[in-house]
Amino acid sequence: MALNSLLPLWVLATSLVVAFVIFAIPEDRIKLRSFLNLSAAVIKLLLVMIMTWGVFQGVFYETRFEVAPGLVFSLKADPLSIVFAGLSSVLWLLTTIYAIGYLEESPNRSRFFGFFSFCVASTLGIALAGNLFTFLLFYEMLTLSAYPLVVHRGTQAALKAGRIYLIYTLSGGALLMLGVVMMYLHFGDMPFVSEGHFQQVSASEYPMLRLIFILLIAGLAVKAALVPLHGWLPSAMVAPAPVSALLHAVAVVKAGVFGIVRVVYDIFGIEFSFALGVLVPLGWLAAATILYGSIRALYQTDLKRRLAFSTVSQVSYITLGIALFGPLGTIGAIVHLVHQGIMKITLFFCAGNYAETLGIHRIDELNGVSKRMPWTSIAFTLGALGMIGLPPLAGFISKWYLGLGALEAQMYWAVGVLVMSTLLNAAYFLPILHRIWFRAPQAAWCNTPSLKRLECSWLLLAPPVVTAVLILLLGVFASWPMSPFSWAVFMANKEYGL
Repeated sequence: MALNSLLPLWVLATSLVVAFVIFAIPEDRIKLRSFLNLSAAVIKLLLVMIMTWGVFQGVFYETRFEVAPGLVFSLKADPLSIVFAGLSSVLWLLTTIYAIGYLEESPNRSRFFGFFSFCVASTLGIALAGNLFTFLLFYEMLTLSAYPLVVHRGTQAALKAGRIYLIYTLSGGALLMLGVVMMYLHFGDMPFVSEGHFQQVSASEYPMLRLIFILLIAGLAVKAALVPLHGWLPSAMVAPAPVSALLHAVAVVKAGVFGIVRVVYDIFGIEFSFALGVLVPLGWLAAATILYGSIRALYQTDLKRRLAFSTVSQVSYITLGIALFGPLGTIGAIVHLVHQGIMKITLFFCAGNYAETLGIHRIDELNGVSKRMPWTSIAFTLGALGMIGLPPLAGFISKWYLGLGALEAQMYWAVGVLVMSTLLNAAYFLPILHRIWFRAPQAAWCNTPSLKRLECSWLLLAPPVVTAVLILLLGVFASWPMSPFSWAVFMANKEYGL
């Protein structure tokens, strides 16, 4: 029993303790810092794997204590938290490997990896939060710990991006806090429970609950990059590639959309949310964001900015799936939370490899780059085709079930949005792939030798290759019992009583 109650806390401690130690390590102790980073990432992954198996077997994990009368700090593992915690743990390990290689010659490495660990601890705290109060604590901790990573380079562009990031995210945090306080004052502590808390509430409470719902979603929508609250995300692309990967695939953006999932399913309950009349407007907002992000991506000439607007679009698939109000839409939303993270981190790893190895930042500089960096180009191709939704890749599974969910809910407009978005995905990714594979190289680097047998450092190459393989495996073996798809089916059955 003691072990089960402490395990969620240990998952957080692996990052928090290491963060404080790393801050104290001198800059020249590179091997020690790398050892601590990798050891913490491996230990965290093992602990999450233990909890995953335990939750699968019906074991209950919760760390819980009362901060003040009626105010409870709670960390617990349930099927939804395991999905997000598992994604974060796997991708943190790979991003740590990548960041060690990417920042090998950079200054202020101890500062970077210290805040990097704080950022991951915040993300795991969000994943394992057992109630709204605990979620809010780690949500704000994530805002503050990600800021030093955004401004890490210290340039004017980085500092400007950091200011924009803080304006957006602190404003969103204030709205979220207002919603949490109103919820607490009217209804008390709000633990995350299946089916929510409002199955038997009087109609007189509906206006207040709608207002609270709007405040909570508005606060979360900033990090989830829902239009028109998305402006911070493209600006943050001045950060180093490991930070971009972290923001888009593991931490900040995912924290926002994960929070939306929690509010709809585990605070209000999916059926009550539908009765409250808030799901359809949420679906419209997600649809608008999907199309807007895709259209803006078409006109970006910088590779990372195109990927950033792609994230604006792709993450909103999750919100759209929730708003479809049905088990198939839920499956599509939850599985896309994982699949999008793996596909997007692959793309940002590859973009970082092109920039770090060959100085490529613009799309028109990618001509023939596959001849010099074939493995990176293969990984980028799998990530891009997965985003488009080409079978049998992971992205196809997500889009297929989102489409089925739209048909099940008889929301045919959502099917049209998915089709249009897929065409736009193809329109902004396929020209990049054409340049990479079919254009003649025009840059001086085309005849430069590779690094020994590899096209770049193995620390930079291994992570995108691993995630690219996952994109393929998670599509081909989607029905495997412990796959993200199987967990999404399990959650959908639980929410809808199938």
